[in-house]
Amino acid sequence: MVQAETLEVASRDKILDAAEDLFARRGFAGIGMREVADTAGLGKSSLFHHFRSKAELYAAVVGRILDYLDAELTAALAAGGDPLVRFDRWLDTLIDNFGKHPTYARLLLRSLFEDDELTGAGEEEQHADRTIKRIFAMIGHLLREGMEAGMFRLASIPHTLQSIAGLTVYHFASGEFGEEL
Repeated sequence: MVQAETLEVASRDKILDAAEDLFARRGFAGIGMREVADTAGLGKSSLFHHFRSKAELYAAVVGRILDYLDAELTAALAAGGDPLVRFDRWLDTLIDNFGKHPTYARLLLRSLFEDDELTGAGEEEQHADRTIKRIFAMIGHLLREGMEAGMFRLASIPHTLQSIAGLTVYHFASGEFGEEL
């Protein structure tokens, strides 16, 4: 029984790895489920055993990235220090992870614009939405704490969060253009 569960997880991870790379390079619309199955070295029926639709697979890929980042960023904040120290560590952790995992920023940026077929009703989509909200709430709370302590200037937290996302995600998602800059 344990071996069967291990194979299930291994197959799911193999699918997610293949899909992550494909979606990052060509986007949601540019990838078919057959190509994902072929790239993962599995049959299409095995792919549909794990994911009922391309939208569910896409949401699972994005959700896995967000889960990883959530754990890394939470640990960065938990290391302590004043708001400025924690913000610096949080930002370093985010940037280091985007540098280490080139597909992450590209997929996160794509997910903002390519999710027309994602209705928000699926379990994988809801999980990803909850995780991104948790990440933004985490850093929003830290920004508020820093503003109240007088360490950060008073500013709109939603605008600051969008600026942070743009400053970090865009550079790593822009590929050669970002490298040229």
